[in-house]
Amino acid sequence: MNTIASGSTAVEIAESIEQQIRSGFYPDGALLPAVRSLAQQLQVSPNTVAAAYKLLRDAALIVTDGRRGTRVASEMLPAETQTTIPEGLRDMASGNIDGATLPAIEAGWLTEGQSGYDVQSNDPQLLDVAGRWLAEQRIPCQQLGIYSGALDAVERALRLRCRPGNKVIVEDPCWPPALALLASLRLKAVPVPVDEEGAMVPSTEILRSAAAVILTPRAHNPTGFCISSRRWTQWVDRLADAPDTLLILDDHWGPLSAAEPLNFSREPLSWVYVVSVSKFLGPDLRVSVVTGTPSVLKSMHHQQTLGPRWVSLLLQRLAGRLWQKMLDSSRLSAVGAEYLQRRSALVQGLNDLGIAVPTQGEGLHVWLPVSDETSVVQTLASLGWAIQAGSPFRLESPAAVRISIGNLNPISVPALARDVAHALKQRRRTVN
Repeated sequence: MNTIASGSTAVEIAESIEQQIRSGFYPDGALLPAVRSLAQQLQVSPNTVAAAYKLLRDAALIVTDGRRGTRVASEMLPAETQTTIPEGLRDMASGNIDGATLPAIEAGWLTEGQSGYDVQSNDPQLLDVAGRWLAEQRIPCQQLGIYSGALDAVERALRLRCRPGNKVIVEDPCWPPALALLASLRLKAVPVPVDEEGAMVPSTEILRSAAAVILTPRAHNPTGFCISSRRWTQWVDRLADAPDTLLILDDHWGPLSAAEPLNFSREPLSWVYVVSVSKFLGPDLRVSVVTGTPSVLKSMHHQQTLGPRWVSLLLQRLAGRLWQKMLDSSRLSAVGAEYLQRRSALVQGLNDLGIAVPTQGEGLHVWLPVSDETSVVQTLASLGWAIQAGSPFRLESPAAVRISIGNLNPISVPALARDVAHALKQRRRTVN
């Protein structure tokens, strides 16, 4: 392929090729010239072209695949995160919450005091109720920001610190939308395993090489595990040696959690803490409250003012009022206890049938290691249960399936446990 690349240094050559890629001269998947060929055309050393290609690879713009050559990286489309449940199957796959746990909406007050366009304020009641909850959790909250859900807040934090090609440490298995977000930002996911104490701590070298870390402190999706106090201390200790790495904590289950909050008597050097309301107020109520290092929050707020500028005040008012209503009626603790009972009953039922599942954890999901995801999913579907294959969640972790308990009727727990045990034994017989 002819080239219009130009330049005499690695940086100049890389910039010219990047311009060609972004202009469409080199479409997705296009084969780039071989190093020696391009070096001859530009009359530079092959080492110079090789260095230019490395810059482009680090920016996730090109990929090199051995003898197949160097090609333009295909744009990674967001993963499909919506689960389609076949008609007639009981939904243990989608991870939806139980609608009966949500507060009733009284809409008459919503539009009171609306001031028209360009409303850029945050709702005082939402700030107050979120601030009080954070204070009860002993999480520093000198400054608060409000965003359009957890993913919006995480994306803004990543955009603040990351450039294409940067590494971001994530849990493995991991929430698929987070992986899709990293792909869309052309960031490299670096997986760390998850055990009963939460995400395992990587070496200082790996931490320093990453621009950010995304962790789930409680009810990790899909395993349900929480970060233990011992593991959290290890993270804080190790992050002290990586001052340029931003820690992002996505506490999606926080207000429903029975687990101990993280100890912030020693603060990480650079961090944000995201609390969303969708799990306990409504899945379509995309509002999150963020605290963290004041300088980081200030930069995130400035970034926000350059985009949509604010989160709908109607949504903020609704979130603040419903959150307070749940607190006044003690519904938050009751709802959290209800989900925990469902999850614990299923885990105990599986253990009683010889299926070893850790008893630690909370939230909406049980993560079950299997030898073959497809066969277990299909067998359970034949028995009337829809569960989720683990492949969308996994980077390097072994095969597993996710069973969600949001729609699980407690009466059905014994039947589900028996059918899961049957599906696993059926697979073993097939393999043998």
